[in-house]
Amino acid sequence: MNLPSTTPCIAPSLFTLGASFIYELLTVIALSLLLVLVFLMLFGNAQQGLNRLLLQVFLWCLVGIYYVRCWTKSGQTLAMKAWRLRIINHKGHDLSLQLALIRYVLASLGLVCFGLGFLWAVLNQQHLYLHDYLLKTRVVKITTN
Repeated sequence: MNLPSTTPCIAPSLFTLGASFIYELLTVIALSLLLVLVFLMLFGNAQQGLNRLLLQVFLWCLVGIYYVRCWTKSGQTLAMKAWRLRIINHKGHDLSLQLALIRYVLASLGLVCFGLGFLWAVLNQQHLYLHDYLLKTRVVKITTN
């Protein structure tokens, strides 16, 4: 899906980005709880050793599938739909599979590095996350005419 060429691309406010981030966090927590339940039913105890590492990789991969699928199919996650946001590439198109995968990896790294990838949006005039700045993607506010 592409944005019509006449549709203005408006950067969301920091408030909107923050609210969407909190909504995303709640969605990921709910999804993760479900995935942990499935993992524990399949593999049992995951408190230490290899099972603990497998659980972390399992969660990261399946949460990644959620994000990548949303970004490539509609350009929106559940939280982004609620806050009328959309992720687009530099041409105004939905993300390709490759770009969405790279975005997920970079966003994960930005989160692991004390959230610096997300704090970048506070410093950036267009409120771009660091991974969006690097990939020339951006989150835009969907306007109604």
